[in-house]
Amino acid sequence: MTAVALVPFVTSLLLAAGGGWLGRRLPPAAATRLLTAACLVTALATGFILSVAAFTLLAPMPMLAAVGHWSATVVRGHDPLPVTAGLLPAAVVAGLLAAATRRAVGVGRDLAAAELTCRRLGPAPTGLVVVDDDRADAYTLPGLTGRIVVSTAMLRALPPDERRVLLAHEHSHLRHRHHAYTQLADLAAAANPLLRAPAAAVRLAVERWADEDAAATSDNRVVAVRALARAGLARARAGAATVPTAALGAVHTDLAHRARALREPPPKPRPVLALTLTALILATAAAALDTSHATERRFERAQATFAHQTRPVSGHPDR
Repeated sequence: MTAVALVPFVTSLLLAAGGGWLGRRLPPAAATRLLTAACLVTALATGFILSVAAFTLLAPMPMLAAVGHWSATVVRGHDPLPVTAGLLPAAVVAGLLAAATRRAVGVGRDLAAAELTCRRLGPAPTGLVVVDDDRADAYTLPGLTGRIVVSTAMLRALPPDERRVLLAHEHSHLRHRHHAYTQLADLAAAANPLLRAPAAAVRLAVERWADEDAAATSDNRVVAVRALARAGLARARAGAATVPTAALGAVHTDLAHRARALREPPPKPRPVLALTLTALILATAAAALDTSHATERRFERAQATFAHQTRPVSGHPDR
């Protein structure tokens, strides 16, 4: 393994340390897209390189060398580690793959439950469904068409201008398919636990994205702040209703930070940060590709050496 193969692990550490900061500094839409891409690429790259490391270390075993028709000496190269060292990355890969599989199954189950709930709620041309409930809540459900669910208690708790802001927030979730970003980031974090911080930043960023879309419907951003505060207070007082796991809600995530952000002017583009994060994503993907090509060439040489060593020597009878 070369030094290039360490890039995805360095990226994981950088995202673990700075993912939350990036999520707050970048404009919400850019933070959502770039951090989700960074989580996915980094999780795939680290998993791939760990798999390559495990396979390369275990490959010199006589049984594997015989089955693969490669030279154990060439595969081992100058690697000082014993063959048994490959068991550690193999165990890590197996554990992370199991965690990612469990998460993927959970996501599938949550999406199926959300779709079933959408169908039970019946048709909704605008996506909005008002439910008669004394507990104040509002959330968006993913699905083939999706639904925005708002309780009558929540509607009563807000004046008309704040009600429009709240509904605009939920419509933003539905229109931009924010659920896909949060679910993909959570899946990447299951495959690489170091990515939990950027995955949490994605969840906050989609709420900030919806906040900004909602604030744009009002001439005064203070109305959006009041809508968040009043809706959060109403939900806390009444006791929140049980909502599907896949739901996104306007008052479900870090209200204090979002209220502070809405008191400031709309976020400005940050091209330097965006380009830096994009470069990090590309470097991580390039490291995985370079490792793939280097490993392929190594095993091709090993197979060529094995074929040369096992080639029968033809005799030449004397005349």
